Amino acid sequence: MIPILKVEELAPRIFEMTVLNKQLAKKARAGHFVIVMSDDQGERIPLTVADYDQEAGTITLVIMAIGTSTQKLTHKKAGDSLFAMIGPLGKASEIDQFGSVVLVAGGVGTAPIYPIARSLKEAGNRVIVIQGARSKELLFWKEKIASVADQHIITTDDGSEGRKALVTEPLRELLEANIARKEEADAIRCVYTIGPAIMMKFCTETARPFGVKTIASLNSIMIDGTGMCGGCRVRVGGETKFTCVDGPEFDALAIDWDIALSRQKTYCDAEKCSLDRYVKEHNRD
Repeated sequence: MIPILKVEELAPRIFEMTVLNKQLAKKARAGHFVIVMSDDQGERIPLTVADYDQEAGTITLVIMAIGTSTQKLTHKKAGDSLFAMIGPLGKASEIDQFGSVVLVAGGVGTAPIYPIARSLKEAGNRVIVIQGARSKELLFWKEKIASVADQHIITTDDGSEGRKALVTEPLRELLEANIARKEEADAIRCVYTIGPAIMMKFCTETARPFGVKTIASLNSIMIDGTGMCGGCRVRVGGETKFTCVDGPEFDALAIDWDIALSRQKTYCDAEKCSLDRYVKEHNRD
């Protein structure tokens, strides 16, 4: 059993959960994920490590309550516990001294972007973060992101905070301005994108003409998280890869985004039926 130390609603249906897991916290790195179970009958849910404190032995997760299993998780409180937590899983982020790096966070993608941005900053990079959401109320961790970014750009679809734009617009502008200074030491040489799959696809296509290394963190459907079930398979560079063991980060320019997007819809009907039943049984909103 994994003790829950804190549960806080950051934005509508978006929750921060801090748990005590000293062994996992000691090994966690930016880019890693864990698989959690809310109870002994619960689904195995993959969640990216949003933060970790090796001294305190804590792991922080950010969860969006959209389905039955995430609803179960986010209705827990401090003092409760998780039935299980497995990890750290996947490959850690590629942290190098690139010069300048642009990190594009869409919605809940802000959570996994934070430890990557922090690690890249510690490695001596100039860090630019574009943080986007549909509206102001869905933005969170703005102060945390600003603390590790040399430049912090906020966009909202409705213009309620920051710039009214999609995240691809400032990304394109930054890469266009980078053309004239690509030989300079702090030129942009890497783009990270994490968020909804459709957003990552369009960020990839925005970056493609500029020839800049682009990395996407995939949130594929997972079951066991060890590469045995094949449920998280994706096509990268014409080869089949497993997100859980080969990723979750891949060369975004080589991902077959059409396949990745279609696989995300595989269980939509089953998930809706499960959620409807859960809401009815527990009188949830």
